[in-house]
Amino acid sequence: MKILCIGEALIDMFCLERCTNLSAAEHFIKKPGGAPTNVAAAIASLGGTVDLAAKVGADPFGRQLIQVMKEFGVSTKWMLQDKEHFTTMAYVSLDERGERDFVFHRGADRELTPAEADAIKPEDYGIVHFGSATAFLGGPLQETYLLLLKRSLQKGVFVSFDPNYREALFGNNLSSFTDQSWHYIQHAGFFKVSDEEALLLTGNTTPEEAGRAFRKKSNAVFAITMGAAGTLLGYREEMITVPSISIECVDTTGAGDAFTGAVLYQLSEITQVPLHELPLEAWLDIVAKANMAGARTCESMGAMEAFKKLKSDLLK
Repeated sequence: MKILCIGEALIDMFCLERCTNLSAAEHFIKKPGGAPTNVAAAIASLGGTVDLAAKVGADPFGRQLIQVMKEFGVSTKWMLQDKEHFTTMAYVSLDERGERDFVFHRGADRELTPAEADAIKPEDYGIVHFGSATAFLGGPLQETYLLLLKRSLQKGVFVSFDPNYREALFGNNLSSFTDQSWHYIQHAGFFKVSDEEALLLTGNTTPEEAGRAFRKKSNAVFAITMGAAGTLLGYREEMITVPSISIECVDTTGAGDAFTGAVLYQLSEITQVPLHELPLEAWLDIVAKANMAGARTCESMGAMEAFKKLKSDLLK
């Protein structure tokens, strides 16, 4: 099945000094990024067929993003360039554990309009993935998201969702993030959240409690990623922790996107049974392999560099 990812494509500016706050940082290296962009690259790296719908600036950074996606094998026919807005940038610093801190300069990604997305037919895809925190910040992209969700549901297309919470984006407007996230969670066939996001969205104190809260409001299969502790898989009335693998962590950037990309790639390869009828055993295998993809991504700096090492035999 063909997959559509929609959301932001941006440039990550990584601070090269470890354990340094951004105000003191002097050296940066640029890397292509954006959650749905990362997911699309991961899917393509694993051998999947995927389109990316996003807007970038008509500038060198936008051209780089389009070229990088082409090199990964992602279809860029829905990647549009905006002459009036610069490509969105994210400045990133890492602490000693490889955890991230962000400062965003928002540009073209918010400008993808419903009129521009009108030609996209969700029925041409087996899976449509919504994975952009920036889509919840208002502007045309927010409207486009809702339009494509509505059309996907009308056509019976399998919907995937990952909220990708960033405190730098929603620190003062958390209720907007949670309300919009719940709308997609309630309509998804599969959704993935981190343990932090699970607690944030439900108000609970443990992933298990959050999982029970999700189950009360959604029939979707869900995954709560918990880093080295593995992933809590929610399947109907079951909740099972699927272990991860041990690694030396360099940078967690893109690990969740690699996980999601690996899940969606595996789902796209399934043709013998409708996705909403997959048995628990199939989901356990899918999540175990996705855990491996996410963990391996943490062994490199920058998601895209790590994705180049993801091979389809990783999931065999």
